Amino acid sequence: MDNFRGFIYTKCLDFTIRIAKLYSYLCNEQKEYVFSKQILRSGTSIGANLAEAQYGITKKDFLSKVYISLKETAETMYWLEALHMAGYLDEEQFHSIFSDCEELKKLFMSITKTTKQSLTSNS
Repeated sequence: MDNFRGFIYTKCLDFTIRIAKLYSYLCNEQKEYVFSKQILRSGTSIGANLAEAQYGITKKDFLSKVYISLKETAETMYWLEALHMAGYLDEEQFHSIFSDCEELKKLFMSITKTTKQSLTSNS
């Protein structure tokens, strides 16, 4: 695994753990069970799809899985905003995890752009 993929893999794994802890906090402390299930699914799917992408059979397969990670990141951002607006996350909690999610989104956007360009230049 090259350094960049190792870097983003570690970022995703760290984010997955943050999401799992957030889910536990929301259920145990906030007694919130609707949004928390949604963010657990989308937030943990980000890294899982990246892990699958690393073993893509083709570049198109890789791109497809990374794109799914990007979409799951966008969905997670949506649920984070909803949790914040509903009062389940205060400003500090929201901005801390939301900025991590934004960073992942930017990384996935860069990967998809670069991969698309390499696919079109090799055609």
